[in-house]
Amino acid sequence: MIRAATPEDIRAIHTMVRELAAYEKALDEANATEEQLHEALFGERPAAYAHVAVADDDGDVVGFALWFLNFSTWRGVHGVYLEDLYVRPERRGGGYGKALLTELARICVERGYGRLEWSVLDWNAPSIAFYEALGARPQDEWTVYRLTDGALAELGAS
Repeated sequence: MIRAATPEDIRAIHTMVRELAAYEKALDEANATEEQLHEALFGERPAAYAHVAVADDDGDVVGFALWFLNFSTWRGVHGVYLEDLYVRPERRGGGYGKALLTELARICVERGYGRLEWSVLDWNAPSIAFYEALGARPQDEWTVYRLTDGALAELGAS
């Protein structure tokens, strides 16, 4: 079952964010707290949204998709940027990842959004194969850039 996340899901989502960061070999960069996630998802001005996958057999939250709206000036409409998609390793292959992506695609279609986009690490072959099997295609002509920490502070202060 896929459903919108509730405040009661924050602990499970936070735990899975850390599991994902460990899998991506970047656990030391995952500093978000449960409180920050709660504020981002359920605060006065939510900045992001989340859906969870709930196991049929025991009701446990076994996966999540955390996303936010972006905007295409070329298409003139919003899109969805999928920040994180994660299913616990012992639950992979059960259709939860596909169900989460299907729900986001349904939201896009229902609301007239033009894109569903995300990034994947170039070494993550199982995820790449999964996404391509769903019809997703890499955007090889684009390179993602990022400012963080000192470089962000330096530019912001100039």
